[in-house]
Amino acid sequence: MNPEHGLPKDHPLATVYRFGAGFCGVVLLVFGTLGFADRLAFFDTDGQTVAGLSSNGLLSLVSVVVGLLLVAGAVVGGNVASTLNMAVGSAFILSGFVNLALMETSFNVLAFRMPNVIFSFVMGLLILTFGMYGRVSGGLPHDNPYWRSRHPEQAAREDEVRAARAAVGQSRRPVSALPEGRGR
Repeated sequence: MNPEHGLPKDHPLATVYRFGAGFCGVVLLVFGTLGFADRLAFFDTDGQTVAGLSSNGLLSLVSVVVGLLLVAGAVVGGNVASTLNMAVGSAFILSGFVNLALMETSFNVLAFRMPNVIFSFVMGLLILTFGMYGRVSGGLPHDNPYWRSRHPEQAAREDEVRAARAAVGQSRRPVSALPEGRGR
């Protein structure tokens, strides 16, 4: 498997990315659908309360579109879901800051109030965490495809050592381990 082309189909990280995108997408779909069910005015800057948050028709539409995008990412999975989670999570955090600045103005076209801003930050961090899980860390295991793509020379050396050990039947020992009493 070439890490630049994505995760293997059965890699455990793919499940994390799919679950994160799917779960957050469904939450947004439910919120947007509830807004449409209440027949909210499309550009009402005051909004009405839906599931504890202020909403209008435009915010309902945005929620449904982003929710569908995340669910589609969950269906595709792999690097697509991870990258999509990181992009959408970042957009949510940015949206929280922008809408915080626009509250109480005529430019508040999404009818944001403080609970919406907090939700945007929390949901953004959650989606972003799902997207970065296993990709961004100083302690990634050496079999992680993202670690391998960032350290190709060391990964190749470790693969050579593993192959040599497998040839002599010692594949279970760590690369740096020596048998007891030898090499001293």
